[in-house]
Amino acid sequence: MNYFTLDGLEVPFEEGDTLMSAARREGHYVPHLCWHPRLGQSGACRVCTVKVNGRLAAACTTRASADQMVENRTTELDAKRRLLLQMLFVEGNHFCPGCEKSGDCLLQATAYEMGMTGPRFEEFYPDRPLDASHPDTWIDFDRCILCKLCVRASTEIDHKNVFAIGGHGIDTHLVVDSPSGKLVDSRFSADDFAAGVCPVGAILPKRRGFVIPIHERRFDRAPVAEESWLENDASTRESTDDTGGHDEGA
Repeated sequence: MNYFTLDGLEVPFEEGDTLMSAARREGHYVPHLCWHPRLGQSGACRVCTVKVNGRLAAACTTRASADQMVENRTTELDAKRRLLLQMLFVEGNHFCPGCEKSGDCLLQATAYEMGMTGPRFEEFYPDRPLDASHPDTWIDFDRCILCKLCVRASTEIDHKNVFAIGGHGIDTHLVVDSPSGKLVDSRFSADDFAAGVCPVGAILPKRRGFVIPIHERRFDRAPVAEESWLENDASTRESTDDTGGHDEGA
């Protein structure tokens, strides 16, 4: 068995493992937004940035090797992550007290873990249209953080290619592949893996917003860094039954 060190601890890894996958399998928390154990590599959000032998690298895309000394939860790295989170919060409309996803939102939980107490920057207040055309699912584009999880899930697992990312710079946005651009006219189904993989409140099931009461939700039960992360399909199904979404398994 090969090992790398993560904050001074030995972490075993298998051939082909990324730093993230090996660390998560051993129960080590590496902050992230765009990573999921069932999906391929992305590196979209960079919240998982670590130092590998003194150089910055994304833990979700960097292959593990035996000569690596990895720094993860340091004051410097958490400050960089907090800065990324502050920019994500002001780029969209993330009003946690009024959001159906509050308490079950990975963005919100990670912000708490990184010690974020305010937005720091001036909010953009984007005005993007809602898509409530589908009978079972709606999309709030204001909350999308462009993590590409729904894009990858629809491509890699559902094999429908319902979602894509379009535009450039500040105009980058989520796109629905249908003649009208509406979800109802796409191949999307409420039981798709892409329907529940969103880490924020951008893609949500209708008529289930408060089935799980506030204070009883995923990150109300345990902070994100203290969860017991399980990567098998059984845990994913259990999480789906509890929350109505296909999250990482808690």
